[in-house]
Amino acid sequence: MAPLTQTKTNQSTVTRRSLSWTWVGVAPFFLFVAAFLIWPTLSIIGQSFLDQERRLTLQNILELGHPFIVSSYVYSVQLSAVTAIGGGLLGGLLAYAITIGGLPRPLRDAVISFSGVASNFAGVPLAFAFIATLGQLGVVTQWLRSIGISLYPAFSLYSFWGLCIVYIYFQIPLMVLIMAPAFEGMRREWREAAESLGANGWQYWRYVGLPILLPSILGTTVLLFGNAFGAHATAFQLTGGGSQGNVITILIGAQISSDALANPGLGNALALGMIVIMGISVGLYTWLQRLSARWLRS
Repeated sequence: MAPLTQTKTNQSTVTRRSLSWTWVGVAPFFLFVAAFLIWPTLSIIGQSFLDQERRLTLQNILELGHPFIVSSYVYSVQLSAVTAIGGGLLGGLLAYAITIGGLPRPLRDAVISFSGVASNFAGVPLAFAFIATLGQLGVVTQWLRSIGISLYPAFSLYSFWGLCIVYIYFQIPLMVLIMAPAFEGMRREWREAAESLGANGWQYWRYVGLPILLPSILGTTVLLFGNAFGAHATAFQLTGGGSQGNVITILIGAQISSDALANPGLGNALALGMIVIMGISVGLYTWLQRLSARWLRS
């Protein structure tokens, strides 16, 4: 009996040691989150209630109801929603094609690899790439003009729909990366069971496949919304930081870094509004992902 007790004691000691080393391994992650997420968030909240003389005030929060600021939020929400839906639809179809659609394996690997790169291709390089192709003197614009098709002035890369096209470029690959594993998680037994009960392809997707994938699709679309809502560099480079692109992130940058119109308190209040919207998006995404995981485990 004593050797058995000693063995259990040794095992518990080893377990405690392994757990302690596990916490050491994740410590850098928690330090990173605390330094670059939690502390900046708390700082933004605190400075939202300070005026330029560092005195407590509610004026910054009250100014969020100004028509121009409200229009900036609405513009950004519309831009994010359109690109999330458009990127989600196109990216979802592409993810289906390279997984369940039966495209060759090398093509699937190539699309996944490209998506991993393209989903992070944003900011100044992406803005320059589109200016060089669809700008007023871009390659594609000049070629279309040579065959009698003039994009401008009916279309502008620096307008709302121009920004949508640019944003969708990095939304589609992100949708592919997230939805490809979800499509691959669809079990063959589910389709075989549906077909054995007389269901055709449309009925299978209508009553089995789509309800299972719907939480993943909606969750990823919400994630795409947050991805577009927080983008700054691409829109700034395309619009030059001017009023032509009434994006909330550009307005925040103007309030914090501008020499003439700087109001850090208002800039932090604007960022606080963004944090609230992003928090709702992340919470909704987490809830939908849990629903999806529950379906795929069952």
